[in-house]
Amino acid sequence: MNRSTGLARLPHALRAPAASRSNAVPAGAWWLWALGLATAASRTTNPLLLGLLVGVAGYVVAARRTDAPWARSYGAFVKLGLFVVGVRLVFSVLLGSSVPGTRLLFTLPEVPLPDWAQGVRVGGQVTAEQLVFALYDGAKLATLLICVGAANSLANPARLLKSLPGALYEAGVAVVVAMTFAPNMVADVLRLRTARRLRGRPTGGVAAVLQIGLPVLEGALERSVALAASMDARGYGRTAQVPPAVRHTTNALTLGGLLGVCAGTYGLLAAQGAVYGLPLLGAGLVAALAGLKLGGRRSVRTRYRPDRWGARAWLVAGSGVLVAAALIVAGSAGPEALHPGVVPLSAPVLPLWPAAAVLAGLLPAAVAPVPPSASPVDPEEQP
Repeated sequence: MNRSTGLARLPHALRAPAASRSNAVPAGAWWLWALGLATAASRTTNPLLLGLLVGVAGYVVAARRTDAPWARSYGAFVKLGLFVVGVRLVFSVLLGSSVPGTRLLFTLPEVPLPDWAQGVRVGGQVTAEQLVFALYDGAKLATLLICVGAANSLANPARLLKSLPGALYEAGVAVVVAMTFAPNMVADVLRLRTARRLRGRPTGGVAAVLQIGLPVLEGALERSVALAASMDARGYGRTAQVPPAVRHTTNALTLGGLLGVCAGTYGLLAAQGAVYGLPLLGAGLVAALAGLKLGGRRSVRTRYRPDRWGARAWLVAGSGVLVAAALIVAGSAGPEALHPGVVPLSAPVLPLWPAAAVLAGLLPAAVAPVPPSASPVDPEEQP
């Protein structure tokens, strides 16, 4: 029995509905889910847990992404993560590492450096311990990038913009334009490489890259001009008139709130600031939210058919938050399981209950609405 047939035979009550404009998961829920996985990845260097996080993100993307241009960027983020791991290993080999090691693999010619560069070396001995440490460190950063790529593949950036407060609308537009640049560029590269392959032209090599790069940049420029024209036609940048007192109060609350958040966060991270850190953080959040609320009066935009957070959206976002919270608790209770040692060199062990918590990130693959391209066919519903 294949996957589609098995899903088709499930009762209708247990089957995720087909995605539509009315029941689609909000973009903010997908980003909260992905940021939860990224937070969990930042709390561990265990390659088994990192691989499990990558597998969870990849399965959800494969099950719930659409055919939109931004949905095709996940593979590029995976390749970028592998590139980061390779660069981290190369730097460890060439520049050495502070990790002591006893298992010598090979020795590179060492370049003599002046006295002012003490503590830095180029070449020298390369041990197995330093390579394993570099591999763990690079895999951690690669997993963070892959989680961000999962959010880019699943979340519609235009719908994410609707969820921002009015005071952050201009900044949100800039962020959305920046986030959509990479997926659209990847889609243009794939389209041009396919066209060259069909015409019998090479797709690899320096000459092919240069010939593909010019149309990609031209397409990006055309999209930028079209975006600027559409924003101007819709009245982007127009603001309502507010009294000067309200404007000054907004600036003071926003700036003071952000400073309070920074000071409170520093207090929570510092050893002696736990007493004042939490109250200062709470006061800063309240002041910043009040400033954003007042700042929204300057925005004259309206929202047509705003996204609604239903039970499925909360389950998607909550699953990512649950994964992050579980890894944070596990790091406080038993950090040695999440950070396997490399001196002495030993095989990493998969901690059971943190791994089970990571599997909770698979919940969106079951509860999120199924996009049209991934909807299973029910033989009983065929004409």
